[in-house]
Amino acid sequence: MASITEENYLKALFNLSNNQGEASISDLANQLGVSMPTANSMVKTLQKQGLCKYEKYKPVVLTEQGKKAAALIIRKHRLTEMFLVNKMGFGWEEVHEIAEQVEHIHAPKFFERMDEMMGFPTVDPHGSPIPDKLGRIQELHLKSLSEAAPGQEAVIAALSDSSAEFLAYLNSRQLSLGTELKILSKESFDQSMTVAYGEKERESLSQKVCEKLLIRIFD
Repeated sequence: MASITEENYLKALFNLSNNQGEASISDLANQLGVSMPTANSMVKTLQKQGLCKYEKYKPVVLTEQGKKAAALIIRKHRLTEMFLVNKMGFGWEEVHEIAEQVEHIHAPKFFERMDEMMGFPTVDPHGSPIPDKLGRIQELHLKSLSEAAPGQEAVIAALSDSSAEFLAYLNSRQLSLGTELKILSKESFDQSMTVAYGEKERESLSQKVCEKLLIRIFD
């Protein structure tokens, strides 16, 4: 059974990995707020357990065993977030810190019952896919709002940033998952967009915000 620290490293490696499944020690240290020697030492511990591969001066690569272990931690986190929102009435901006603690509980039946009570959701409150019991993650194939063109209509399906600050901003603009948008115009100077949604006929969104809103475009 991995320690909480080991699980946090696994999750960080999983989230940092690029398309080749690699992550650098420096990025890992920055993500976790530790020194590079500390990160290096923990990676060696994970390597001894068969969870990753690492050679000096080269990126860290999670093994298949490591990927599955990381995905199952993420599964517990995202199921917890969904349960807190759907069953306990928490706001989507309130759930991350609680889920960070609950994800380290080693009680499979607890999370299976949680999953069952919610009708087996496939995404969390922020639209991120929930890994299944085998650690498999469904790819969503979404675009950012910044990729949409004027005249197109879309629905917000997920977020690339689920920080409390960004979620609070979205709350203040009455934007959430499922919000349907019509793109009215796009500024060539700063790539900001003017959109319409709900009762709002003309709302301006910065390029930074548009890049973090992941959408499905209506045919």
